[in-house]
Amino acid sequence: MNKFENYGLDPDLLKGIKETGFEKPTPIQEKTIPFLLGHERDLIALAQTGTGKTAAFGLPILQKIDTHQKRPQALILCPTRELCLQIATEMEKYSKFMNHIKIAAIYGGANIETQIGQLKRGAQIVVGTPGRMNDIIRRKKIDLSGIKTVVLDEADEMLNMGFQEDLNTILSETPESKNTCLFSATMSKDVANIAMDYMKDPLEIAVGKKNVGSKNINHAFYVAGSKDKYAVLKRILDLNPEIYGIIFCRTRMDTKNTADALMKDGYDVDALHGDLSHAQRESVMSKFRHRNLQVLVATDVAARGLDVTDLTHILHYNLPEELEIYTHRSGRTGRKDNTGTSIAIIGPKEIGRIHRLEKVIEAKFTEEKIPDSKDILKSRVGGLATRIENIKADHKVLNPLMELFFSKLEGLDKDEIIQRFVTLELNRFIEFYKNEPTLKSPDASHRSEGSFSRGGYNRGGGGGGKFRDKKWSGGKPGSKFDRKKGPGSFSGGKKRD
Repeated sequence: MNKFENYGLDPDLLKGIKETGFEKPTPIQEKTIPFLLGHERDLIALAQTGTGKTAAFGLPILQKIDTHQKRPQALILCPTRELCLQIATEMEKYSKFMNHIKIAAIYGGANIETQIGQLKRGAQIVVGTPGRMNDIIRRKKIDLSGIKTVVLDEADEMLNMGFQEDLNTILSETPESKNTCLFSATMSKDVANIAMDYMKDPLEIAVGKKNVGSKNINHAFYVAGSKDKYAVLKRILDLNPEIYGIIFCRTRMDTKNTADALMKDGYDVDALHGDLSHAQRESVMSKFRHRNLQVLVATDVAARGLDVTDLTHILHYNLPEELEIYTHRSGRTGRKDNTGTSIAIIGPKEIGRIHRLEKVIEAKFTEEKIPDSKDILKSRVGGLATRIENIKADHKVLNPLMELFFSKLEGLDKDEIIQRFVTLELNRFIEFYKNEPTLKSPDASHRSEGSFSRGGYNRGGGGGGKFRDKKWSGGKPGSKFDRKKGPGSFSGGKKRD
């Protein structure tokens, strides 16, 4: 069996690895760690999100650091502050028992003077976002002449976020002789362009096929007319009482509108998008990580760096404009041998996009019937029964109280008590759905074979608009909602006023 000990890593580094709980290398680590330790050649490494990419580049960097030099020797660039902090934190854990290793996290939204202080104290490894790193360079507060390794993590996302000029500026400050490594979940056209612009004869390593999705994920879709889309979203949530997941929307406005509508209807959700302050983002993400929220509504960019490994569902309220983004999204569930579900709510003209996705990720989608009231109530009753079966009763506390409980209900038999208890728990669903009409997907005659393109949709869409030259004109996809009051509560969640 392959082990970290086989790579000749420093004993103190191995102690840090062991303390993190790693027992054996993941496939991407098996391929990259020996290569980076033994070669100076540039590298492109492709692997799905959650496969251990940080250790794949982080451990060789830590092994090669000269602790006698108190200046930056490795630079890791990533698209968001959340991912920046995540990488820095993980590398600090690996190097816990190594003496004189200093790591600086340089990102926007925090005090720049504090970060400059970290650099002055002799950080050998700098993890940064392009915008803040460029600010530091303009202030002449960092010397990159000693950089031996540059890692571009999620480089395609950095370009999508408009960091092209920042990347050019930063990389121009680093030595020509540096070793450049690019890590990504997908091999998009943008990633290929980065390799051409910034790398010299890179070796390409891939775990699995390019852009192929995880085998632990079940892919499904619902077809809904535009006026029913929000109602279908609510029914999916109501059908899955134990859901812990992310709803992805295409734009900030879609994200805000969807989250506001769900919160108004009492669901235990919040939004994550680019208009939030750093403190607001941290608050939302903390609540989600600690499961004080069951569902997060987010844009693709805002969700970068959100490291949650046990998500049950990914919901696509809007399909992304590019195929590779679907792989990024869905790869957030089904991690670490867990199974997950990725569900898309699509318009009748988007069937072709599903067929195109099937070819790219090499997985079949299942078309699901829109849940009706019977489906939802059966699921809720089953979920309640499971919760009752699994709960641990504190008999010492309860036994003295049960006499009072039963004395209050002495006119009711056991079956009647159970029925009333179920009614008490599920009454909001029973009352809402008893008068709700059955929703049906549009029939085949209203469907179209629209398809994805690299930069946008070829045809189809939703919300009454069209994509022209990769820009949206007319209509606002996903911006209108049926705000009818729903039952509005997840199992175990807190109902909002």
